[in-house]
Amino acid sequence: MRRQSTIVAGAACALVLGAAAVPASAQSGSKLRTVADGFDGPRGVASVRPGVTIVAEADGTINLVRERRHHRPARVRELTSVPTLFAPAVAVGRHRTVYILTGAATDPDNDGPVEVPEAVAEAAQKLYKWRPGWKRPHLMADIAAYQETDPDPYDQEDNPTDSNPFGVAALRNGSVLVSDAAGNDLLKVRRNGKIKTVAVLKPRTVTVPKGLPTTDPEGNPLPFPPAGTKVRSEAVATSVTVGKDGYYYVGELRGFPATPGKSQIWRIHPRATDAVCNPKAPKAGRCKRYADGLTSIVDLAPGKRGSVYALSLSKKSWLQFELGVEGADVGGLFKVSRWGHHRRELAAGRLKTPGAVDTARNGSIYVTGPVFGPGSLFKLRR
Repeated sequence: MRRQSTIVAGAACALVLGAAAVPASAQSGSKLRTVADGFDGPRGVASVRPGVTIVAEADGTINLVRERRHHRPARVRELTSVPTLFAPAVAVGRHRTVYILTGAATDPDNDGPVEVPEAVAEAAQKLYKWRPGWKRPHLMADIAAYQETDPDPYDQEDNPTDSNPFGVAALRNGSVLVSDAAGNDLLKVRRNGKIKTVAVLKPRTVTVPKGLPTTDPEGNPLPFPPAGTKVRSEAVATSVTVGKDGYYYVGELRGFPATPGKSQIWRIHPRATDAVCNPKAPKAGRCKRYADGLTSIVDLAPGKRGSVYALSLSKKSWLQFELGVEGADVGGLFKVSRWGHHRRELAAGRLKTPGAVDTARNGSIYVTGPVFGPGSLFKLRR
């Protein structure tokens, strides 16, 4: 997965995240508003029902946010927590079950491998579930342990059993979907904790984009290939959602060099097993390309009439953001429909390094961010 592992695991980026999303009050006539703020590195978001939302923070705190009428401040209540240093992904299933997915054990204030607390390391790369009345989350599945038995056949980094679970979606039958950003695959976790591979995403050949810095933010030279060089780039499956049609949709971050416009969304048959999402044969088999031309997708959410909402961490790319390129902290939310032939940006220029998106039954769209540092829960009413 190369250096994108630092961005999807939350490392080395806090120094360039001073700006928060522009408050709705600062924009006349805007439909985007702040529901609640004061969160630390919010990422995971899940709508329970209209006006009630789950938000996960960087320290693993899982909060319930209740909106109130007449523009009164929302009520925020802690439900539970898991030990982590980067906000987990969350999803809500039947019986008010909250699913909590932790990623790789990484310290977001440091670049590269560092020591992390034992509790954080123990809780990493796992799927938990929690219900009202439980004192603590219960372990549902060890994603990393499964990936040790299911190596990525298209790995580009000589680490085919690497795992960084990043996206989660609940199914009506109690099973859970997990997208693994290091394993480049989509997994299904059954109620008994057993796991199977639904689909594997193949790498894609891209060209190194123009305009990459020659040095990092500390002035150290960067050994990037020249612009135009062809590079084999991993998919980095950061996100998953279930469409209104019952199909599974998976979004890509896109590995080094994070070339803009090369992130895809795949539509996967719900009965698929070991399907291959192949950019060279995007219409073959049980995994077909739904959309192309996006950049650095970090989350997906279902929309109406077959549409999907795609959330971009940075419209310039995660790599340019990580390198401190001016303007690369501006993310984007896109409504994608008609098999990717129609795309519209919502709240353009208003979202800075957003972390996650979900939709409520009444059509409201919720977004968290910035994903590092102080952040908020935002609502976009359609």
